[in-house]
Amino acid sequence: MSTTTYATVEQRHEAVRVPLVEPRSLLDRAVAWYCRRHYGQVLDNALVVMHNRKVMKSMFSFEKKVEGWDALDPDLKLLAEMASAATIECSWCMDFGYFLAHAQGLDSSKLEEVPRWRESTVFTPTERRVLEYAEAMSLTPTEVTDEMAEVLRSELGDEAFVELTAIVALENERSRFNKSLGLTSQGFKAQCELSGG
Repeated sequence: MSTTTYATVEQRHEAVRVPLVEPRSLLDRAVAWYCRRHYGQVLDNALVVMHNRKVMKSMFSFEKKVEGWDALDPDLKLLAEMASAATIECSWCMDFGYFLAHAQGLDSSKLEEVPRWRESTVFTPTERRVLEYAEAMSLTPTEVTDEMAEVLRSELGDEAFVELTAIVALENERSRFNKSLGLTSQGFKAQCELSGG
């Protein structure tokens, strides 16, 4: 998996297009504490959204609700998110996605192959269709076809297909937000590798 990294935290922070806010308010400190507890460090994108409390609260609230979506197989959901992030070339999202997969006990063995899924032989036919759909949704303009949608609808069912579409749309928002702000890999994947994952 290709991710943009910098030699130092300072270099990574300098690449961000808005200053990363040091947590000052009680809410900011609570967010920083939550990040450290769950991820081992404060997320750079959390430090960015501290500039706008309304955006921060809305994003965090929505992400919490997304955690409850359960119609789509979690491994397919992960592949779809990673395909979207890879298409948009968001190294922060690819890095963090690997970490989340590892932390949730999902199958992260195929993630290295996502950017080159068309040439890879590790994916099942269903996974390939999900990757194709996520990639097509993440292009500008989108390249989703009726045939793609119909095959996935019949294979996954309407509820899971709608969730797939929503999660790819959400990953488009995440990846475009992070990439546009200059956020890059924070080293989450390396943390997994160091811990034997």
